[in-house]
Amino acid sequence: MGNHQNGHSSKITIAGLLLTLGIIYGDIGTSPLYVMKAIVGDKPINANVIIGGMSLVFWTLTLQTTIKYVIFTLKADNKGEGGIFSLFALIKKAKRKWLIFPAIIGGCCILGEGIITPPISVASAIEGLKLIPRFSDIPTIPIVIAIITGLFFIQQFGTKFIGRFFGPVMLIWFITLGTMGLIGLSNDFTVLKSLNPYYGINLLINHPGAFWLLGAVFLCTTGAEALYSDMGHCGRRNIRISWIFVKSMLVLNYMGQTAWLVSMDGKTLSGANPFYSIMPAWFLPFGIGIATIATVVASQALISGSFTLINEAMRLNFWPKAKIKYPTDLKGQMYIPSINWMLYFGCVGIVLFFKESKNMEAAYGLTIILGMIMSSRLLAFFMRLKKFPHWFLNIFAVTYIIIEGAFLVANLEKFPKGGYITLIIALFLACIMASWYIAKLIRQRYVDLVPLDNYKQMLVDLSTDNSIQKYATHLVYMTSANNPSMIESKIIYSILQKRPKKADIYWFVHVDVMDEPYRMEYKVTQIANEDIIRVDFRIGFRIAPRINLMFRKVVADMVKNKEVDITSRYESLNKNNVIGDFKFVVLEKFLSYENDLPFFEKLILNTYFILKRLSLSEAKAFGLDSSSVKIEKFPMVISPPKELNLKRIE
Repeated sequence: MGNHQNGHSSKITIAGLLLTLGIIYGDIGTSPLYVMKAIVGDKPINANVIIGGMSLVFWTLTLQTTIKYVIFTLKADNKGEGGIFSLFALIKKAKRKWLIFPAIIGGCCILGEGIITPPISVASAIEGLKLIPRFSDIPTIPIVIAIITGLFFIQQFGTKFIGRFFGPVMLIWFITLGTMGLIGLSNDFTVLKSLNPYYGINLLINHPGAFWLLGAVFLCTTGAEALYSDMGHCGRRNIRISWIFVKSMLVLNYMGQTAWLVSMDGKTLSGANPFYSIMPAWFLPFGIGIATIATVVASQALISGSFTLINEAMRLNFWPKAKIKYPTDLKGQMYIPSINWMLYFGCVGIVLFFKESKNMEAAYGLTIILGMIMSSRLLAFFMRLKKFPHWFLNIFAVTYIIIEGAFLVANLEKFPKGGYITLIIALFLACIMASWYIAKLIRQRYVDLVPLDNYKQMLVDLSTDNSIQKYATHLVYMTSANNPSMIESKIIYSILQKRPKKADIYWFVHVDVMDEPYRMEYKVTQIANEDIIRVDFRIGFRIAPRINLMFRKVVADMVKNKEVDITSRYESLNKNNVIGDFKFVVLEKFLSYENDLPFFEKLILNTYFILKRLSLSEAKAFGLDSSSVKIEKFPMVISPPKELNLKRIE
């Protein structure tokens, strides 16, 4: 498998490891704020339950995060890039139609996670203020909303400057986790016996109702998907090496909390948080401050990941075209306003609805485990394509069906406690993705393509017809025809019939989104010398199709190679070497009333055109200069009504 061109996957550097800490581990790194608290809940502390719960946490981190994600999932390297859509792009060549469903469901579940992770992380950190006597009655909701508002507001300016501090901040955070855990553990080293899986298995088998604790245990691995999603930023080796340090610090902290909880056997938490309880009183204000900053870093990484995910979804035809800004020159950093504010209002809604982190814990995890199950399905198919041994595939499949199936069942208990909210959000996003994708398939089925050779001479004749006023020196059409010898009948109609458009050179531009992330190539086909030229762009699914800039580069290369003369053909301008004008024509479809469609297709297409009205226009999506673009709308007749029995009467 190829590596990303920047070599991230092959180099281990101090800077790379620090970057990895800042980008990858925010979500999983802040989970000690709420995992042990969620395991205890409102019930009296039971030492046996705590030891068993700690055992389950350790082995969840080992089996789910380390083995599944760090060891195996990171092998699914799409030219250095990761994430569920990168994985789908890697295996979709197999042309299995069902693959689209786990990809869409998994992607939507990850986006749903982006709406609840910032509130639960920030709220858990800020609620530590109540442990300081002078702040015991402070209302935390306004503080949490203020932090979240500031976080989403700064996205439009980019995070290049503060991004430099993410790595050092998270390094301090993990050292703090390990140190505080060691202090707590020093009071009772006997809790180290929880590393033995016997205690976790024994808890599940012999303790009534212990199975449902898996819903709380699962929270320790909620950020595992980020290890894969952000592989392109940090590289596989940096993730694997840094995970050794991160896991050690996490386990130390969980062990410290376990030792404290065991010492409180028989009591209730009564609003206390084991995470803060293991801290010395003098350190508590610093601990709260570091935790708050760490949760902001975690939220930032998740927001950036959501932007990347939607960008990939747009390139793969899963999401309506949305405006993308590039606030800094930092590679891969982008800002999608519509997604930013959708996430913001979702996060604020979550805070106002649940109010406290313990209520969010009760709802957190259902969509995440669904996303993990979907990625496991795609990963198993990838392993099959890579010819992994059958015995290994069977063991892998059975193991993770049992593990993730158990987590799913345990998390279903969260549905009535608020889990339905994130599930509804994920379902809503999945409906958008599925409608957009299926509508594209329906449209492609009915695209009327005609052989370009049948019209080549007509276009050449039109180009030299002096009886028609010239429309443009260079006329450029965007075409969806994959085959250079074919063209949409609507383009021919636009040139020859709608209003004859005389031009000196006709250009047909096609954009092909590749399964690789950063590919940037183009191919030129001279269909009629100096009269008709076709340009095919082959662009990776992580590259924004800024066709205006790319097309200019192609023309400049062709001029340099003396393949085309772009000087104006008007005599007065030609003798002064003035460059001719370029006019882009974009054809936009609307659903014709003259359709007799089945109910499902009609519903999908109506949804598609509603979304299309709300999304970016084709011209803006292709990055075309609005001053030189002509939009032509035409009706899309997919299924004409049956012949009318209309009779003439005298």
